Amino acid sequence: MAASKTKCIGILTSGGDCPGLNAAIRGVVKAAIGVYGIKVVGFLDGFRGLVENRTINLDDRAVSGILTQGGTILGTSRDKPNKMPMGGKKMDMTNVAMENLEKHNIDCLVCLGGGGTQKNAYHLHNAGGVEVLTLPKTIDNDVYGTDITFGFDTAMGIATEAIDRLHTTATSHHRIIVCEIMGHNSGWLALGAGIAGGADVILIPEIPYDLKAVAKHLEKRRISGKRFSIIAVAEGAISLEEAKALAKAEADGKKKKNSSGEVVVEKNADGHAYHLVQEPKASQIARRIQQLTGVEARVTSLGHVQRGGSPSTRDRLICSLLGTATADSLAQGNYNNMIAIRGDHSEPVPLKDVAGKKKLVPKDHPWLQTAELVGTCMGV
Repeated sequence: MAASKTKCIGILTSGGDCPGLNAAIRGVVKAAIGVYGIKVVGFLDGFRGLVENRTINLDDRAVSGILTQGGTILGTSRDKPNKMPMGGKKMDMTNVAMENLEKHNIDCLVCLGGGGTQKNAYHLHNAGGVEVLTLPKTIDNDVYGTDITFGFDTAMGIATEAIDRLHTTATSHHRIIVCEIMGHNSGWLALGAGIAGGADVILIPEIPYDLKAVAKHLEKRRISGKRFSIIAVAEGAISLEEAKALAKAEADGKKKKNSSGEVVVEKNADGHAYHLVQEPKASQIARRIQQLTGVEARVTSLGHVQRGGSPSTRDRLICSLLGTATADSLAQGNYNNMIAIRGDHSEPVPLKDVAGKKKLVPKDHPWLQTAELVGTCMGV
């Protein structure tokens, strides 16, 4: 058994669930225990379980058979250690979290999660000197510093299959179908699935859309004899008008988020409030497109279906790679990094360079160029 500078670790999953979490847990545990003799303590339900000191012992038997399972055997939550809902209030429970880590003689806390988890882990390190390692998880693929996040490939496959199936109904009934895909701030999922599924219009948060331009594109399709259309839209996509309103509100210091993390804008002097989620985005677009084109439009929202089910082959490989690389980093005593994917390899990236940043779709990304070359309308 190889010598290890780390004797005991804690591990938790935080944020939204996604395919691959169990595969990543398995990779960490099997390599940490089997190769390096590191003890592994699992904290239940994310940072809340850490604060409430709810744990399970993770050994080879505990992770047997979980490679193909969706969700997370540890449970998850979106609670933050420094803003933990407790008795109707939000309290800073950082010190309690640190005390619980000390009780279990934890040398390093391994956190699996998205952008929020990277920030929360970095907070624990800065606030109490806790050694941490993180793995990039999210179906949105928007974690900074890694080529890809685990969960993204599976979710993109699910969304692509949905668009494939929608083509059948759209063609049979000569309709416009608007398919809403997850992605509050980034359009990776809608863009990838839209291209792979042959969507005729793709709307993403990074490119504010003009529905008149979309309607014009759909009309050209109709005139050319194509009597159906599929619109793939990220849930966080915004119109040109909304983008201008947000820019003005941000400049005026009136931009904020509600309890669900949705961007809202406080009322202006005339009493009007710009709220980006008055109704589902796909519903807004379908209603307006139907008015502009005179063609019947229907809506499909994939919602949490994209998060569920067994991870894809690629996600299983990525998670196994990240998990075992994490164990290796622990054995070497290399902490306070995110283990990122770089091509076919893993690479530690300083957490300070990741926390608080998002990876959005750049305007010159090859996927956007591909969409343009096959005649996809991006809303402009």
